[in-house]
Amino acid sequence: MSKVFSAHAVSVDGYITGRDPGAGRGLGDAPMLFDWYFAGDTPSQVFDGFTLSAPSARVFDTHAGRVGAVVAGRNTYEDSDHFGGGSPHPRAPLFVLSHRPAPQISKTQTLVTTGIEDAIAAAREAAGGKDVGLMGGGVLASALAADLVDEVILHQVPVLLGGGRSFFRELPKHVHLRLLEAVPAPGVTHLRYEVAR
Repeated sequence: MSKVFSAHAVSVDGYITGRDPGAGRGLGDAPMLFDWYFAGDTPSQVFDGFTLSAPSARVFDTHAGRVGAVVAGRNTYEDSDHFGGGSPHPRAPLFVLSHRPAPQISKTQTLVTTGIEDAIAAAREAAGGKDVGLMGGGVLASALAADLVDEVILHQVPVLLGGGRSFFRELPKHVHLRLLEAVPAPGVTHLRYEVAR
């Protein structure tokens, strides 16, 4: 069965955006969370235009290559200008989880309003045996609470933002993680954890 994982750029103090994120403003005052995508001379084999450091390219392409479908939360969808009607991943369909209607859902995107379990089930079916990627702190918290997450990957950027949208939301119980890999790279440290069951 395919795995469910999240992979997010995050500040040392746990933010996935800066202050004032939103449509047309992306990460708000924290665009440096994505600087490592362009911090080297190794082109990504999955995402056109990304030129990463060699260690970051290895980590990024390995995980991006696993993705067969993406589940994103409504805030991520809105902040990313609806992904231009497509998906944040060049070869994976997008499922948008929202409890209210979402404007501008395109024919290549699927709105799921019945909860995280249904969103992940639909994404797994569409993924064709590949893994399901989660985008957004709310989606990750919901999936962790439902015990549906296998791995949490943090691309930790060495900055303290002091505000913004916090990555980890309140959970109903502790979630224990096991470190599988730690890769230092220019401008980022890649941390891959397995959810301990």
